Amino acid sequence: MDSLITAAARALAAGDPLGALKRVALRNDAPALALRGIAMAQLGDLVRAKALLRSAARAFSPREAVARARCLVAEAEIALASRDLSWLVKSLEAARATLEAHGDWLNAAHARYLQVRRLLLISRLEEAEHALAQLDPTNLPPALKAVHELVAAGIALRRLQTKAARDALARARIAASQAGIPALVAEVESATLVLNTPAARLIANGAERTLLLEDVEALQASKALVVDACRYVVSAAGKAVPLASRPVLFELARALGEAWPGDVPRDVLLARAFGAKLTDESHRARLRVEIGRLRRMLRSLATVSATKSGFLLAPCRAREVVVLARPVEGEHGAVLAFLTDGESWSSSALALALGTSQRTVQRALDSLAAAGRVTAFGRGRARRWMTPPLPGFTTTLLLPAPLPSD
Repeated sequence: MDSLITAAARALAAGDPLGALKRVALRNDAPALALRGIAMAQLGDLVRAKALLRSAARAFSPREAVARARCLVAEAEIALASRDLSWLVKSLEAARATLEAHGDWLNAAHARYLQVRRLLLISRLEEAEHALAQLDPTNLPPALKAVHELVAAGIALRRLQTKAARDALARARIAASQAGIPALVAEVESATLVLNTPAARLIANGAERTLLLEDVEALQASKALVVDACRYVVSAAGKAVPLASRPVLFELARALGEAWPGDVPRDVLLARAFGAKLTDESHRARLRVEIGRLRRMLRSLATVSATKSGFLLAPCRAREVVVLARPVEGEHGAVLAFLTDGESWSSSALALALGTSQRTVQRALDSLAAAGRVTAFGRGRARRWMTPPLPGFTTTLLLPAPLPSD
């Protein structure tokens, strides 16, 4: 690389995209296009950044395989930042293999972290954890060490392991400070705030209060029977009964949990589970069937018995029954939960992360937009959705900018 290209790369590594652009803004050779693309990505113009990187990849000759692979890695990073999760994973894997074959271990490691972060975003925690365990950050530069610890913290947060998350964030803070990249330092601080903001609501004995993640972890380890409306699970004493695929049964369990130690009238259960305003014998018969199914599923944790007016939930061994709910609830809550990270998401990326159809997500987004809860920009495939951040959800990882090596 010539002196201007080297200086621009060092400016990007230090988190100074404007300094990099001052050196290469008027150049259209392949290395300059690549650095301009990375600079525009750091400035937030992801569309322009993507176009510049593609131009750079085309400008490099076929013999410059490493340079082309670096452009692919940078483009994948931009796709991750713009929540375009449908980008070709095989292309990134091929680029990583090329970088490793040519001894560019730094950028190859960066490609691996992109793969892990994508897995984390789409909630494939086991795969993300396994992939992260294969990466050794010991000899990496501070920026990538910070990314490693941020990913580790993200996994720990989703598994409700708050001590492990705090330790990982403490290491990330040290590494980010050593890297001297303001965006990375800000991301670590933002992720740390998650541990000190409301993450859920506890509903018990007719009252409710907010909980931190630490409190949620303690609740899950307590002797209470927890009806978890965040993960659609009923759990107690280390045993869990998933009800995510049985929404009617879960709604019945939640209604019974909120009323504990009292019972719930039949008309209330019919309204909560079936949305029935006017009921007849067919509705009551269906309620009896669903209560029977719930009784069988929860038989190891609790009993569901009939009372004069309705039904009563009684734990087998737990001391009390509590309901754990999201900080903000309402229709299409799962879509809102992903949008609260403050980033812009495409409907296809949301569908991939939620494990549902894109059309279902589009209907939810249209409904939320009509209510003024989300906004959209762009058209066609470039259309993105976002909403202001809400407390209680982990922020996303910002992009580091390691210095490209020859």
